[in-house]
Amino acid sequence: MPPNRTTSINSSHSTLRAEPGDEAYTKAEGDHVETVHADAEKGHKRKSSTPESYYHNFAPIAELNLPDWRHTEKRLVRVLDMTLLPTLWILYLNNYLDRTNIAQARLNTIDEDLGLTGDDYNTAVAVLTVGYMLAQLPSNMLLTRVRPGIYLPVTAIVWSAVSAATAGTTSPQTLFVVRFFLGFLEAPLFPGAVYLMNCWYTRKEIALRTAILYSGLVLAQALSGILAAGIFSSLDGAAGLAGWQWLFIIEALMSTVCGLFAFFTLPDYPHSQTGSQRRFMDDDMRRLAEARLVADRVTGATGTGKIWTGLKLAVTDIKTWMFVFMNIFMTSSYGFNFFFPTLVSGLNIGSNITSLLLTSPPYFLGAITSFLVSWNSDRIKERGYHISGGLLAAAIGFVITIATSNVSARYAASFLYAPGSFSANALVYTWALSTLSTTPEKRAACGAIVNIFGHIGNVVSPYFFRDEEAPTYRLAFILMLVFGALAFAVAFITKIFLKLQNRKLRKRADETGEVYNPFTI
Repeated sequence: MPPNRTTSINSSHSTLRAEPGDEAYTKAEGDHVETVHADAEKGHKRKSSTPESYYHNFAPIAELNLPDWRHTEKRLVRVLDMTLLPTLWILYLNNYLDRTNIAQARLNTIDEDLGLTGDDYNTAVAVLTVGYMLAQLPSNMLLTRVRPGIYLPVTAIVWSAVSAATAGTTSPQTLFVVRFFLGFLEAPLFPGAVYLMNCWYTRKEIALRTAILYSGLVLAQALSGILAAGIFSSLDGAAGLAGWQWLFIIEALMSTVCGLFAFFTLPDYPHSQTGSQRRFMDDDMRRLAEARLVADRVTGATGTGKIWTGLKLAVTDIKTWMFVFMNIFMTSSYGFNFFFPTLVSGLNIGSNITSLLLTSPPYFLGAITSFLVSWNSDRIKERGYHISGGLLAAAIGFVITIATSNVSARYAASFLYAPGSFSANALVYTWALSTLSTTPEKRAACGAIVNIFGHIGNVVSPYFFRDEEAPTYRLAFILMLVFGALAFAVAFITKIFLKLQNRKLRKRADETGEVYNPFTI
């Protein structure tokens, strides 16, 4: 028979109480919280169908006195799914197009036109990541103080101009400079987008939406080959510009248009009186948007308003560094990303245009796989095994690529390592943010730290691919296999660590009567 305890849930204005037995008490399941009934005599539990079962601290929502808060919430989420989410998705897709189109440019004449030799291409890839890493933390901390509905669209327009400037580079050195500033200006978007989504969506909603956002990255890879094939075949030499120059110009224009569109559709924060919420949400929706995030807050903690306090909380939490190393190893394991068109071209299946078109199918499968894996992870509230499963699929693809020179087998292997890598990587950031979200400032700092250090892999992995090992690049695949195994190990260790932490939380809850709020494992 469970111990007779009383659970109290405090808000700033009221206290909710629930007792085991015939009364309801609150239990967290992964990223969401549900109300559970405990029968002291029979020793079993059953789910509650009461409205309060949606949130462990229902008081902030109850205080709104909305006649039908669930209907209002459904309308709110629908508006977010039609404004916030698609806006961030299209910005991120273009962000990644502008970042990775240099991979397609290699199948045109950029190497010859700029005199790229040796490790010049590898450096052009790596230097963007250096700029990205330097800007990300200050940008994410700044985002807590400015209007995201203005800040993110402005950065999109500015990075578009820098990306277009790539068409005017004339040497490796000028390319390096442009790439550095492109990375610096692209840095705010992804962590800023995830942070803004976490400011609007609840924990039970965020994983799937983050997966949808991440699909923009994978679809950018899939579409980039098709776009490049069309541009190279129709515009190469037009107006005296090479195909790769048109590629940078056209895709930069696409980003500019999307940035302008975002000014109209992107909201600010729920408590703000500015942003698109003024146009698309009524007063009840705006009030509920703010209240439900307070109700959804597991710890009941509120932000101090101090950026440096959040940063200190982030860097002193061991879990932050577990996710940092997981992300470093993860990004190192998919270094093929900037070299995939070159890898497919090395199979000698057809012309460069054919090779560009053949880069798309593995990434389309990756987008579908990433979405389904994240959806199931969200459905059953599990992260570790889903990440490990993707890494295992990628490892099988790497082993096949290392073991054979058969063209069909090597291309088929890409349908394992591309979807496997992307489906695993899509969950790391979500897992980290749901675990490290005590206050808004800490959440922003943790998101930036995990993403910043994770990009160490993107600085190192381009140098896995040595020209003298073309076209098989076996050493590169061996190294990616090793780093994938390390990511697998860290994901497993993190799962075990959080499981042990949950046991401590359960024991403390049993002893003190606190609400049991476990980590997602």
